[in-house]
Amino acid sequence: MENFKTKFYYYLLREKNYSIHTVTAYVSDIEFFEVFLSSQFDDSNLLTVNYAQIRAWIVAMSEDALSNSSINRKLSSLKSFYKFLLKTKQIESSPFLKHKALKSPKILQIPFSEKELDLVLNQIHYTADYDGIRDKSIIELFYTTGIRRAELIQLKIHNVDTENSTIKVLGKRNKERIIPLLPVVVQQLKMYLMERTRLQEITDEEYFFLSVKGVKLTDSFVYRLINYYFSNVSEKVKKSPHILRHTFATHLLNNGADINSVKELLGHSSLASTQVYTHSSLAELKKVYGNAHPRNKK
Repeated sequence: MENFKTKFYYYLLREKNYSIHTVTAYVSDIEFFEVFLSSQFDDSNLLTVNYAQIRAWIVAMSEDALSNSSINRKLSSLKSFYKFLLKTKQIESSPFLKHKALKSPKILQIPFSEKELDLVLNQIHYTADYDGIRDKSIIELFYTTGIRRAELIQLKIHNVDTENSTIKVLGKRNKERIIPLLPVVVQQLKMYLMERTRLQEITDEEYFFLSVKGVKLTDSFVYRLINYYFSNVSEKVKKSPHILRHTFATHLLNNGADINSVKELLGHSSLASTQVYTHSSLAELKKVYGNAHPRNKK
C-alpha cells in the first residue's frame, strides 16, 4: 500500500498540478484513516475497505468534535485516493459510491469596507522603517490585485514589472496570470524595493517580499500581519488575507466590474468560483434599487 500512496502522491503533484502543501494534506488524511482502520478493525488494508468502515470513521471524527467541513475535507482526500485506485485498476469499485457529503453551514465572508481599508493604509502611511513600508506594500497588493496569500509569498522579484505596471503570479495548478497594477501601487512597490536594497543580509534573494532578516515570508507571518492591522480598525470576526481577496472582488463588482473580468483577475478556473463573491454586490444593488425606485418612496 505504501507504493500506491507514493504513486498517488506523484499523481497529484505532477498530473493534477496540486501544490506540495495540498498533496501533503491529502496523504496525511489517508494515513489518518489508516490509523483508524488499524485501531478499530485490526486491518489497515485500504484495498478492501467498505462503506461501513468509512461511516464508522465519520462517526468517530464527529465524536471527536471535528466540524462537518473538516470531516468533508478528509473524506474528499480519501475519495480522491479511491478514484485514483479505480483509475489504476487496483480496485473494481469505490467504497464511496453511496456517500453524500455532510451538510455544513455556509460561512458568510464579510469583506472590509472602503473606510476600513483607508484607515489601515493611513495608519501606516507615515511609517518610514522597512517593516512599515513592506507591510503597506503587502496590504496594497492584496487589496488591488486580489492575489492569494501563497501567491504573494511565492512572488519572485523578476515577476514584478514596475515599468509596465504588472505582476506575474503562479496560481493554483501552476497556472500563470498577469495582473495590472495601479499607479499608486507601483509607487509603493518602488519605495519598498529601495528599502529592500538596504537590508544588511538577504538569504532568499529571488523572492520579492522578505522579512527584515532577508528571508522569505511564511504563511503564519502574513496572516498575523493582516490580522494585526485590521484588528485596530475592524470588529469583523475574520481578518485574514483571504478576506482582503474577497474585499477586492466585492468592491470591483460593487463598482460595476464585469464578473468575467474579476474571474480572470482572481485566477479562477470556473465562473462558479467567482459567483460566491456576488452576494455582497447583490446586497449593494438592492440598497441602490431600494433607495432609487419611486415605488419604494410611497
